[in-house]
Amino acid sequence: MFTRSQRINELIKEEIGQIFLREVEFPEGSLVTVTRVETAQDLSSARVFISVFPENFSPSVLRQLTSRIYFLQQKLNRQLLIRPVPRLVFCSEKTTGQAGRIEELLEQAKERSVEKKRKKR
Repeated sequence: MFTRSQRINELIKEEIGQIFLREVEFPEGSLVTVTRVETAQDLSSARVFISVFPENFSPSVLRQLTSRIYFLQQKLNRQLLIRPVPRLVFCSEKTTGQAGRIEELLEQAKERSVEKKRKKR
């Protein structure tokens, strides 16, 4: 069973995702995803973790979101029926990039293994 904070995290994640889809124009060729939300116990703030692909767009996307934080907060305030509505803080999701790097390294190791087997034959 979900706790109240988990339900609020999911609700904020869905609403922010919809706001991104309808209201925010991200750089051409980038994909921005809300990966998770962590809300403080007292609902004073919510850290919204975003994943940006390709990763080199991440700093510009974070700057863009930070510069439009008041607009995004207003949109969220209108959508949610909870009080208080947590203040948004956008953070870059590091684990997604790390997972991609691990996948890349595993693929390279696999290719080397296949090459070694071919050389032995």
